[in-house]
Amino acid sequence: MARPEQVLLLEPQHELKFRGPFSDVVTTNLKLSNPTDRNVCFKVKTTAPRRYCVRPNSGILDAGTSINVSVMLQPFDYDPNEKSKHKFMVQSVLAPPDMTDMEGVWKEAKPDELMDSKLRCVFDMPVENEKTHDMESNKMMSSSLLKSDSSTLPPKSMSSTFDDGEVKKIMEECKRLQMEAQRLREENKQIREDDGLRMRKSNVMSSQHTSIGMKKDEGLSARTMALIVLFFVVGVIVGKLVL
Repeated sequence: MARPEQVLLLEPQHELKFRGPFSDVVTTNLKLSNPTDRNVCFKVKTTAPRRYCVRPNSGILDAGTSINVSVMLQPFDYDPNEKSKHKFMVQSVLAPPDMTDMEGVWKEAKPDELMDSKLRCVFDMPVENEKTHDMESNKMMSSSLLKSDSSTLPPKSMSSTFDDGEVKKIMEECKRLQMEAQRLREENKQIREDDGLRMRKSNVMSSQHTSIGMKKDEGLSARTMALIVLFFVVGVIVGKLVL
């Protein structure tokens, strides 16, 4: 069964152009318009989800309104010989009058109620003298989008405050780290004391060996002198006997 015709108007209709250089985030816009008298749920999908950031990527488009969808291409090494095979699809479904859950609408939608439009991606590398200007414009557009996203966050998220449970966990972790540091200091002190004791024992043993060696040397020298004196006395006696 053929799907119904897309009720949303897309601008551009068939392709998304991304103008380089691609060493930074490159952003292009997709405008979705709802000319009907019914609210429409929409989703924006891509074949390369890791390469793009889409804001918003889903939502509800009220009757007679439009929205700009920002498609941000992440930095990559551009190869002019490689053609882009990336594609985007805008999927939509008419929202029921009593809708309360958008995810429930998508789950309960029948295949013949879903509408979609496909767009292909085109990468365009400018000439050298235009690169700098385009890079600056891309940076400004990306930074403004990030600021607008952050401005929609609740005050608690922007101030990055912690609740009581998180503070307690942090305090317990600090206490544990302090105890661990104290234990390491005590172990280090004990190691130094053990090293000092071993060095003192080693010095005592070396001094004992030295004194023993000196005593042995003194004993040997005394014996030598006694033998010399004995030989001298014997020589004198023998000399007198011969005479």
